Amino acid sequence: MNAKRPACAAPALETPAPAASQTYSYCDLQHIESASTELAEEVALAIAYNGISQAVMLVTPTDLEDFIVGFSLGSGIIEDHSDIYDLQLSGSGSAQYAQITIANRAFWNLKQQRRQLAGTSGCGLCGVEAVEQALPNLNVLPGAPLPPAQWLDGLRQRIGAFQPLGQHCGAVHAAVFMNAEGELLLGREDIGRHNALDKLIGGLIRQNIPTAGGLAIVTSRCSLELIQKVLRAGIQTLVSLSSPTGLAVQWARRHNLNLIHLPQKSAPRVYSPALEKQA
Repeated sequence: MNAKRPACAAPALETPAPAASQTYSYCDLQHIESASTELAEEVALAIAYNGISQAVMLVTPTDLEDFIVGFSLGSGIIEDHSDIYDLQLSGSGSAQYAQITIANRAFWNLKQQRRQLAGTSGCGLCGVEAVEQALPNLNVLPGAPLPPAQWLDGLRQRIGAFQPLGQHCGAVHAAVFMNAEGELLLGREDIGRHNALDKLIGGLIRQNIPTAGGLAIVTSRCSLELIQKVLRAGIQTLVSLSSPTGLAVQWARRHNLNLIHLPQKSAPRVYSPALEKQA
């Protein structure tokens, strides 16, 4: 009989999470000269839904509420922001805790996913179900026009204003949103590329920023997980500063997601929609 998973209990003593960056000293290999620099910080964030532990994520300790909302939606735990009834953050230093209360429907779906992965390993079904969860059935987007080419002119340089931590310390990824007028509106940073996108999606939702006609920009490589998060958020164009994987391109084409790679020294490459062959 399966034991009941313990609840994620926050500590009694609560102190703020560390700052996004802190100063550390270092020296050269010969120990002749020493100096100091600021480095990006990370914390362990334990996430629980309706009192049941779900995951522990290493994240940059900024915009954690945005991250929780974006993570919940991007992971398919909720279908809409209204499914979250309450969100409480607590913790001690680098150990942080998020207690989220979600709608009964969402919690039931989450428990069903857990039950599917809790089977025996000998029959092989557990692995099949795990693959099905990694490759879920997602809604096909209605399709949207590609953004004008001028929107992407100098984009690598322009998004620097939305990367204060990355510009100062390095070691973090960024996700930025451009609206239907080609204006850069919102950016989020994190040590994790998935986390940065989750934070951006959560920030858009929490600030009621319309996504129609806009696009998301990620500084990291573009793999399938990022495609799935954007699809669930209903954003119809994704621009990546690094190359996409083949599976990411397949899913983008299958789901009517505009997928554009912006190389460092050449013109933007449109991978989705696919170029129709001339008759």
